Amino acid sequence: MKKILTILVLFTFLFSWRAKADEGMWMLPLIEKLNIGKMTEMGLKLTAEDIYSLNQTSVKDAIVSIPGCTGEIVSSQGLLMTNHHCGYGSIQSHSTVEHDYLTDGFWAMTKEEELPCSGMYANFLVRIEDVTKQVMAEIKEDMSESERTSAINEARRKIEKNATSGNNYRVSVSSFFGGNYYYLLVYERYNDVRLVGAPPSSIGKYGNDTDNWEWPRHTGDFSIFRVYSGPDGKPASYSEDNIPLQAKNWLRVSLQERNIGDFTMTFGYPGRTQRYYTSYEVNELMTITNPNRVKIRGIKQDIWKNDMLKDRKINIQYASKYSSSSNYWKYSIGMNTQLERLDVIAKKQSVEEQFNSWIRSDEAKREKYGQAIDLIKRAIEGRAEYLNAQQYLSECIQGFELLGFNSFGSLLLTVLKSDDEKYVAQTISRTLGTLGEIYKDYSPATDRKSAKAMLRLYRDDVPEKFHPDFYAKIVDRKYKGDIDKFVDDIFDESLFANEDKLRTFLEKPSVKTLENDPVAEISASINKMIDFVSSEISRFDEDLNKGRRLWIAALMEMSPEKTFYPDANSTMRLSYGSVQDYDPRDAVTYKHYTTIEGVLEKYKPGDYEFDLPERFIDLAQRKEFGRYASSEGYMPVCFLTTNDITGGNSGSPVLNGKGELIGLAFDGNWEAMSGDVAYEPTVQRTIAVDIRYVLWIIDIYSGAGHLIDEMTITK
Repeated sequence: MKKILTILVLFTFLFSWRAKADEGMWMLPLIEKLNIGKMTEMGLKLTAEDIYSLNQTSVKDAIVSIPGCTGEIVSSQGLLMTNHHCGYGSIQSHSTVEHDYLTDGFWAMTKEEELPCSGMYANFLVRIEDVTKQVMAEIKEDMSESERTSAINEARRKIEKNATSGNNYRVSVSSFFGGNYYYLLVYERYNDVRLVGAPPSSIGKYGNDTDNWEWPRHTGDFSIFRVYSGPDGKPASYSEDNIPLQAKNWLRVSLQERNIGDFTMTFGYPGRTQRYYTSYEVNELMTITNPNRVKIRGIKQDIWKNDMLKDRKINIQYASKYSSSSNYWKYSIGMNTQLERLDVIAKKQSVEEQFNSWIRSDEAKREKYGQAIDLIKRAIEGRAEYLNAQQYLSECIQGFELLGFNSFGSLLLTVLKSDDEKYVAQTISRTLGTLGEIYKDYSPATDRKSAKAMLRLYRDDVPEKFHPDFYAKIVDRKYKGDIDKFVDDIFDESLFANEDKLRTFLEKPSVKTLENDPVAEISASINKMIDFVSSEISRFDEDLNKGRRLWIAALMEMSPEKTFYPDANSTMRLSYGSVQDYDPRDAVTYKHYTTIEGVLEKYKPGDYEFDLPERFIDLAQRKEFGRYASSEGYMPVCFLTTNDITGGNSGSPVLNGKGELIGLAFDGNWEAMSGDVAYEPTVQRTIAVDIRYVLWIIDIYSGAGHLIDEMTITK
């Protein structure tokens, strides 16, 4: 086996040239080697040790991952800021028609009023460790790809086991650069996180779908939580005895002005990028993944929205579901638009041509990397029809909620078949106690409409060989193809379509009744097709994984003058840039900030996207901005930077050169929706809500000044 390059060698020839513009999501332990000089030139006042340290508190200790997003600690008492849309599920879970926190907002005026949030957590990064050598130690050159994968996975398991010995840390060994390098990530998770404050959705989601991914933006996209620990300061499940976290570090908050050219940093947990995709993979995105998502979700969302606008209860029930679905629905539209506009496939093909020329000139390189593109091409083309079916199964068939209750039904069935009567009784009792929570966010009438549309769409769009057999056995044979009648009967007959019916059943449960529930039969049919399609797709995994690994390694060796950074993979990253405006098209220039005047200009009374509270309008018109106004007297709302971010960065702090909080990243701009695949420096921008607007909403609009008192404010 040829000697595997060490990370040190990698740095010698891969990181000698800086990425263009402000591109890159950088790993914190590598900042001193790769970035600190450039960052200092741009305006950074901190050292690399101030940013990431194992020996002293550093900025990384104030940054947390939360479900799907990023948050930051802003007080010594564990106060956590993130985006409104990141906290949306928690806000929605506490909302009822009587206490509609989505519409009215919520502010805990004492710690006793803070609301526990099931499923919310805060992960603090403890350390990042290069374990490439350990992972690769048993890899042999003559191994097949499956053998290689097995050996790597076994090494990862051993490293993770050792890293958790004698502690309560959560760890993972993550792959970087397409499986060429590996790092150990160690976290400490706090599971008691409570809702402290959120503006009304008319502020926190101002502009809703229309303004999503668009500039100029006027959204107060923030919410506030608090992290709690056990009395001993260690992570603990929710308890009334828990105390506010005594934070190792927290971000200072700056009221300084935002000027073009000002240095900015973001820290966060970006989810996924595909910057090293080939043209074949980009084409798959453009022809299968994105158009399917747009079509299916568009139909489903129209059904939801129609019911949401008619019924306040349904609006609360489906608010979080709709928001989650629509975000990447619009993103997929924008991505395809910009990938086509920027001719990204042609640019990828140009790189591939350079690669082919490079390997033709060297037999050793041809032997080592020559099959990379062919492997990817063969896998992408081979799995196309199965990937299409898989996406329709996921987005369409599994897209109506009643089927999701089958897992619940399967669990009940297992319990009822038990000989342990005490266990059965206890389980039934617990189930009865949780049904209200299970059905709280479910509208059978809405789901019935969605199911009809989704099952018709699947039948019409997907080749028959991928139809679950309930179409032929039940829909065609029993209902003569009438999907509407088929769905109506399911919802009328199934125990799970009605909470009251299920409660009645649980008083005298029956194995036979559960086994004969129509949801069980349909789910079994669907799962059979899911297993088949997944199995077929997996046949191409080995070629695809090997091809991607070789391709990225080849790119790095082919261009030793370039700085390479790993694709985002939900691990902590830093990006840096500056405050900037941009020119989206000919004769158009966008300023780098928006003001509250723009909020008022968009105001439409009674509109679900652009309505505003009366108190907000009154304060804004009278310009009661307090110390949060700019030096020129206006109230800033949002601003733009060149920082490189993606999904998962939502809620990320935007920091100035001194490491002080100046805003919360929450979106990207429409002209750069191709950014996950191809960074475009002239137009790619991060949209952040200005911290001065956040503080004004907390303090002057909401009257929650006690939270401001917790923070460390600088000018």
